[in-house]
Amino acid sequence: MSLVVLDEVTLFFADRMIFGGASPRLGHGDRIGLIGPNGSGKTTLLKVIAGAQEVDDGKVTRANGVRIGWLPQDLSIEGGRSLIDMILSSVPGRKELDSRLAAAETALEAASEDASTDEQVLLDLAADVAEVHERIDHFERFFGEHEALTILSGLGFAPGDEKRDIGELSGGWKMRGVLAGLLFQRPDVMMLDEPTNHLDMPSVAWFSDFLKKWNRCFILISHDREFLNEQISRVVSIEPEGVRSYPGNYEKYVEQRAEEETILVGRAKNLSKERERLTEFINRFRAQANKAKAVQSRVKFLEKMESVETYERRQTMKFSFPPTDRTVADVIRVEGLKKAYGDHVVFPGIDLTVRRGEKIGIIGVNGAGKTTLLRMLAGELPHDAGSIKMGSGVNVGYYAQHHADTLDLGSTVYEVVQRASPDTPPARVRSILGAFMFSGDATDKPIKVLSGGEKARVALARLLVKPGNLMLMDEPTNHLDLQSSESLTASLGTYDGTLVFVSHNRSLIRALATRIWNVEDQKVETYPGTLDEYMYSMAERRQAVAVAGEANVKRDPRGKVPVAPVKTREDDKVRKRKEAEERQKRNTKLGPLEKQVAQLEERIAVLEAEQKMRSTELADPSVYEEAARRNKLLADFQAASDKLDELTARWETTMAQLEAARRDVLKDA
Repeated sequence: MSLVVLDEVTLFFADRMIFGGASPRLGHGDRIGLIGPNGSGKTTLLKVIAGAQEVDDGKVTRANGVRIGWLPQDLSIEGGRSLIDMILSSVPGRKELDSRLAAAETALEAASEDASTDEQVLLDLAADVAEVHERIDHFERFFGEHEALTILSGLGFAPGDEKRDIGELSGGWKMRGVLAGLLFQRPDVMMLDEPTNHLDMPSVAWFSDFLKKWNRCFILISHDREFLNEQISRVVSIEPEGVRSYPGNYEKYVEQRAEEETILVGRAKNLSKERERLTEFINRFRAQANKAKAVQSRVKFLEKMESVETYERRQTMKFSFPPTDRTVADVIRVEGLKKAYGDHVVFPGIDLTVRRGEKIGIIGVNGAGKTTLLRMLAGELPHDAGSIKMGSGVNVGYYAQHHADTLDLGSTVYEVVQRASPDTPPARVRSILGAFMFSGDATDKPIKVLSGGEKARVALARLLVKPGNLMLMDEPTNHLDLQSSESLTASLGTYDGTLVFVSHNRSLIRALATRIWNVEDQKVETYPGTLDEYMYSMAERRQAVAVAGEANVKRDPRGKVPVAPVKTREDDKVRKRKEAEERQKRNTKLGPLEKQVAQLEERIAVLEAEQKMRSTELADPSVYEEAARRNKLLADFQAASDKLDELTARWETTMAQLEAARRDVLKDA
């Protein structure tokens, strides 16, 4: 049985057709991924399904009593009630049940006091009260406060947060509260528009597990390829030729779409050859009477031949970075960094180093300080104590989530990006805008008419027109569609500078990060490896803690019931001693190699600076008028070039040894 059926639905905005002849069906248990570029009509299609958008043609049929729940990307939430009250009251029907119970009890009480009331009437009234109580009990089983608190905890809310006024929460936490309410409601059709945008990685993991157990219909829009693949079993795609449906997850959709295109291209090619052959025959024998019948039959056949249109290729972001200027080995050095908001201490004093060429992914729960740390590194937020030292020759580019909201609404797309780098030639600016899917008249659009995704692309283009050799980025894939998100990931892979970025998008972190910073409990744990290695390490660490806890469980006098694990001061000393031994072992293995790499990088940087000066001198024509000076410069230049080759080769060898040693340390840990 279908829950919602769209039959040949067509919708226009002004003179632009958003989609035409759309006929998707939603059934019980459907797990649908809705994909398409920003502006293609994904959110509009959700509005049509929910009944919030009228259609110009076609029909939308919803099953009787079907409940449709929707999590939009943007919404306005007013305060005045607690978070738990908002969630509990979000389920339709509870107030009606309470009112019905009060009325039934009043009627029964009045009838009981009236001596003339027939016994059967009393029995019927009592049965009404019992039925309502039964329905309330059923309601409480599925929509009780315990279930609501479980969902809030999974989405990252701390105990006690449920009593806070919803108006006190930040925009991101309000969205989490609305998501909690939607999950609590258990609608027949649940529509999720980028639900992970405001979640951190632990919450995404919990939400992923929760959604895997969901046995009702849902439609999911997400820019996170990995999350989408985990959840869906069908793709509804808004393509240039219409709304299409494909079985399987996103990977299967990509394969099927490629196969379709290959088949269509082949058919179009074969038909073109056949047309050429028939046309050639007709033109050759048209004037010959004895061939008139054959010519006429071929003319008729040619007129009836089908035409095959290949798919219109969808425009996607495509950008590659030019080479950046080389920096010193230590791009950023953080020492004793402190930050607090009143009594709330974010960082009591942390030390961090960012080395040239690293791509560092910052992860951690929301509120731990990820964005605060990035803003301090960018110089956008002052720190209370300690120091942040940028290396010589470091030019910083910074992208934050809120930058898209700070664009000059009265300016055009071109003007906003051109102002970011006034020295960049107009042709280069337009080329970059074209890479971000703004070409022709689109470059003259005012910012105020753009969608959220388009504004995000403008903010990215504004950064990337002059990216520098160090980029700091906060959730760069938020508000981008799936294809744009993947295209940005591929583009950042070509960047040869240093990148530090905050993201909950596992696909992005997995593709780019060479080191992980986990921000948690006022500390930043640095992990010299990829996301997969980090997650594996965390799983092993949790397993080790669990095993240690089981080994240290205290039993009751009967020796059966385990109670809390006992931790003594001696246990703490043993743990600290073990950690110190592991640090010493790591420093013994890695310290000399790390020092050697740093020394080589410093010598290479000095030689490169000297070579740059020699190149400038050799470009001066007057040098060649003095033979002695010229010969010395050329000899020094060649000697330094040879030395650079030698040092670079040694650096590559030492780096390979260092990486191998790091892997050995990880295995031994």
